[in-house]
Amino acid sequence: MSAFVRYLTHPQVHIDPLKDVQRWSLNSVGSARVSALAARLGVLSQTHRVISSDEAKALETAEPLALALGVKLEVRAQMHENDRSATGFLPPEEFEKVADKFFAEPSRSVCGWEKAETAQRRILAEVDACLEGPQDGDVLFVGHGGVGTLLFCALAGLDINRRFDQGPGGGGCWFEFSLVGRKPLQGWQPMEALIIGS
Repeated sequence: MSAFVRYLTHPQVHIDPLKDVQRWSLNSVGSARVSALAARLGVLSQTHRVISSDEAKALETAEPLALALGVKLEVRAQMHENDRSATGFLPPEEFEKVADKFFAEPSRSVCGWEKAETAQRRILAEVDACLEGPQDGDVLFVGHGGVGTLLFCALAGLDINRRFDQGPGGGGCWFEFSLVGRKPLQGWQPMEALIIGS
């Protein structure tokens, strides 16, 4: 049986300008979406590994799913979102402008942010390292929209471009690729589609 790999981004977060972005938590909407998926795993039911970024919002997404699946959660620090520590919190409108430049100029450090090309190499290397060797079932990665988009572009053989991101709505989206060939089987879908698709 061919194993499938899914990359899921954390859903909506509580934005706290006074707290490090890496320590932001899910808000009530995001938590409810995760709880609903954990209660009805849908197509995730054949998942034998859950691998997460070490950022709080990713862990809060991954932990209930790993618990529901009865698997040990694997945490990989290098799966973190693109490093934006140079600017810290930016108001939404300003953040979107900088994020546009981040994707549009992947070889340049925009406002001191990690280069998109660097972040892409990092997330791809982490995924490759985790998938070395045979797998006994499906694999779920839980991470972030920015590096998730970079991963999608790399696997699809596409140039880095923000038009391939998960879109508006606060996250909680996923895409799937086969273990053999490592090509995306579809574009981003909301996490609720994991339940509906079962």
